[in-house]
Order: sequence, then structure tokens, then C-alpha cells
Amino acid sequence: MAIIVDKIQKRKDIALSCKELMIEEGINSISISKLAKAAGISKGSFYDYFTNKNDLVFEIINISLLKHNTIKEEKLNNVKTSREKVKVFLEIFYEEEDDELRNLYKEFLSISLSEPTKDIIDYHTRHNEEYYLWFKSIFDEGIEKKELKPEARKLVNGLFLLGTGVFISQLTCKVKTNSKKEIDNYVDTIFDLIEINKCN
Repeated sequence: MAIIVDKIQKRKDIALSCKELMIEEGINSISISKLAKAAGISKGSFYDYFTNKNDLVFEIINISLLKHNTIKEEKLNNVKTSREKVKVFLEIFYEEEDDELRNLYKEFLSISLSEPTKDIIDYHTRHNEEYYLWFKSIFDEGIEKKELKPEARKLVNGLFLLGTGVFISQLTCKVKTNSKKEIDNYVDTIFDLIEINKCN
């Protein structure tokens, strides 16, 4: 009787078995042969599951992002106000608790900058839009609950871009400032202007 292989699970298993090697050696310098060896499969079998190295990176990042997003969702559910939710959400751009994801994303950014193929641009654009809409939903919910002024929507894109800039800065240079403190202060200043004072 033939063994039935769950191709989706096998793809995930291969990706996870290559993750550590990918982080250690970097996507640009590592060979498909070495990745296949790390996964315990032949080079030909690698192409049964992935079209190229970039496809493997996408799968590794997807797995890490799903785990990270679950944790982030739990954190967001544990805070009540829009102000605190925005602070928790923006932590994704500077927190160090998930260095593995940051290192993977750094690899992805290096590919994006050195080999900006349509697949890479589409992948990055899709995830950026998903995170932006998630961030925007915090403001939409705050406005709906009459916690924030409707004008708050005008600040969503700017705050999101600020977080993205902090993220790139953290990955590419030694940041000497306390990013959490600086962003929290910035968010507090903005929210002092856009929160509806319920005492009036």
C-alpha cells in the first residue's frame, strides 16, 4: 500500500528543518543542496515542495508570523483601551522577544532589496497590507466605541509608517535610544489629542 504524504505538512516540516541553517548562513550564500541535506531529502525532492530558495523563506516566515500573530492577538485582547492596543501593536516593530522572526525578516529584506522579483514584492505588499488593516482596525474600533475622535483615522498611516521605520532602523543599525519609551511617549502625546474626554 502506497504511503500518503500530506504535502502541506511536509512542506512545513522541511521549512522548519531548514530554518536554523537559513538564519546561520543567510539565504544568498546557502545552496539548495545544503538545505535539502538539512531537511533529510534529495535536491530533487526539494523542488517537489518549493520552487526556489525564496519560496522556502516565504514558508519559514509564514510559520513564524502565524505563531507571532497568535501571541500578539492574545496581548491585544488583554488590554482595554485603544491607546494601550496601539502601544502593544507597535511593539511588533521593535520588541526583541522574537529575535528569530526578526532575523528571518532581515534575510527577507536583504532578498527584497537585492532581488526584488514580482513574487517577493507581492509577498511583502500582501503582508504589509494585512498588518496595516489590523492596525487600522484598532482605530476603527476606538472610534466606533466613541473612545476616539473620528479624525484619529488620519493618523493611522503615519503611525504605521513610523513603526515600519523603527523596525528597519533596529535591523540595520545600532539604535541607542529606548524605542519602547520613545514610541510610548509619542503615542501618549497623540492620544491626548484624539481621545474623547468622557468627563465632559
